[in-house]
Amino acid sequence: MNSVAPRRVRFRHLLLVVVIAIGAFLLLLPTKVQPVAWTPPKAPSLKTGLYAENQKLKGLQSVGAPNIDGPEALLLEDGWLISGLHDGRVIRTALDGGSLHVLANTGGRPLGLARHPDGRLIIADAIKGLLALDAKGQLHTLSTYADGRPLGFTDDVAVDAAGRYAYFSDASSRWGYGQDGEAVIEHGGDGRLLRYDFQSGQTDQLLDGLQFANGIALGPQEAYVLVNETGAYRISRYWLSGVKAGTHDLFIDNLPGLPDNLSFNGQGRFWVALYAPRNALLDGTAPYPLVRKMLVRAMTVLPKPVEKRAFVLGLDTQGQVVANLQDASADSYAPITTVREYGDALYFGSLTASHMARLPLKVALSGAP
Repeated sequence: MNSVAPRRVRFRHLLLVVVIAIGAFLLLLPTKVQPVAWTPPKAPSLKTGLYAENQKLKGLQSVGAPNIDGPEALLLEDGWLISGLHDGRVIRTALDGGSLHVLANTGGRPLGLARHPDGRLIIADAIKGLLALDAKGQLHTLSTYADGRPLGFTDDVAVDAAGRYAYFSDASSRWGYGQDGEAVIEHGGDGRLLRYDFQSGQTDQLLDGLQFANGIALGPQEAYVLVNETGAYRISRYWLSGVKAGTHDLFIDNLPGLPDNLSFNGQGRFWVALYAPRNALLDGTAPYPLVRKMLVRAMTVLPKPVEKRAFVLGLDTQGQVVANLQDASADSYAPITTVREYGDALYFGSLTASHMARLPLKVALSGAP
């Protein structure tokens, strides 16, 4: 009995040391992240209502080459899928996966693709900036600076029908590729919407102060361009023509997840890939910079609190939800980071998957959103 008390004392001392060590780690570990306080709107329900969970994305058909790493960007041209991979390659693959051709290797991370009317492939590369791949397979750098600041995280791109401009996003001028989590938690508003002029070679800044500027899409008649703000759960709109030209507003706010890439089908429908649903911990700590800084430190040793859920929304040109596609099963194709409509199907890409996927459009549009 006499030995029990000393053991309890030693255990309490050990527990106290552990608590102090954890506290010191969470409070004192050096970090570049300087969180900005903000108050997000209450997250919409995923149990009922407009964004009620479903299994429309369950059992997607695999398309294109298998065993590829992170087919984020996606174009379908003449029966071929074109994508950018984690290792810097831009590839072209047959729908049945029977062949794969390497078009180029940027040496960076190609995240966004668009075809110029003259045939060049325009590439938004997170590390290398805005690039062009010509018919001879030669890469050319178009832009690495805008408004006196280097591009930190070039994310997505859309080219107008005339081939005059490329609209693209710089997700963050402070954080680089692979630091998206830090950028979103910091909420510093250092993302930008940019426009490259193919005639003059000049890059202009259309919008700054964006919360991790991500997907880009031109709207009907190219009257406006949309840009996803991943860190604010919204899509902003910049007007290019008409009485509102040069101004911006919100296209849709308070999304149920983190919007990634964005596309327009040319006929009145936008598709938004949601990287993951909203996170209660991230939203709940948003007004408290110190707590969020502790959260960043904790994530250096713990997994990021991101739910695995395939999640895609369809929107009409008024910003109203017309399709809600989900799959939260363990084997879901998630995260979906790119979605495009071609013909009678939707095609999906993912920052982390090993293949691309497809879903019949009639399934996507069946039933209520």
